[in-house]
Amino acid sequence: MRILVTGGAGFLGSHLCDRLLAEGHEVLCLDNFFTGRKSNIAGLLTHPRFEFFRHDVIDPFKFEVDQIYNLACPASPPHYQYNPIKTTKTSVMGAINCLGLAKRVKARVFQASTSEVYGDPAVHPQPESYWGNVNPIGRRSCYDEGKRCAETLFFDYHRENKVDIRVVRIFNTYGPRMHPNDGRVVSNFIVQALRGEDVTVYGDGSQTRSFCYVDDLIEGFVRLMEQTETVGPINIGNPGEFTMLQLAELVLRKVGGKSKIIHRELPADDPKQRRPDISLAKKYLRWEPKVPLEEGIERTIAYFREAIKNS
Repeated sequence: MRILVTGGAGFLGSHLCDRLLAEGHEVLCLDNFFTGRKSNIAGLLTHPRFEFFRHDVIDPFKFEVDQIYNLACPASPPHYQYNPIKTTKTSVMGAINCLGLAKRVKARVFQASTSEVYGDPAVHPQPESYWGNVNPIGRRSCYDEGKRCAETLFFDYHRENKVDIRVVRIFNTYGPRMHPNDGRVVSNFIVQALRGEDVTVYGDGSQTRSFCYVDDLIEGFVRLMEQTETVGPINIGNPGEFTMLQLAELVLRKVGGKSKIIHRELPADDPKQRRPDISLAKKYLRWEPKVPLEEGIERTIAYFREAIKNS
């Protein structure tokens, strides 16, 4: 197939491009390099079935494709809060442009949504039927509400125009090619520890997250796109739940050195707990994560060790 990946030079997008090329598809990668990086796709630029286009999803685009994966949007708080209006535009107008293209060329279109649509959840773990507890006017709202609106658009295009959609809700994901300055907890802890700095935990460290290794996540994406039983939304994430303190201690143990844990004030609207209910992913995709946190963290540390050495 001929497949368009928006945000294809990003952390997740570049891994998805690798996977689709390995399966024999032709891949068109679209990215404006706001958070995506050339280094993530450097090895693909000479591939005969890979094409790169520097373009912003806010502006219309036309391609003849069979499938579209819409991954374009900054996904870490420092990046999406840097220009919040642009973040909302990317989610909303990017979705409209992807859906318009899918409608015209009759392509199946995939929306990378997020567990942030659940906000600071009052239900735990979070099933797809939960509507969420989101602050519509906070610092994180540009991302949370932008992604919620994108889901609305996907389902309206599906109902009104019979567009063939798939919607996934991504929970915390980590692995090689994360941006070293993306402000996410895994990259923060690893980079701080490798540089011999103290590891910063916000609040008392009792807040929880679930961490899914990137290869497992991409497997879930592909399975969702290949099946026809459900359009979603489907939670993709690791139901193993860890406190921030446990993660910091694991990273320090694996990196070694003399870094210690220090505490800072908790940011506004930071969810206290986050864990996916993956019953639907098991049922429809026969999917569940395979890579244990310890193994995934070791692989990610190895990537960052090399990246810091070469920077």
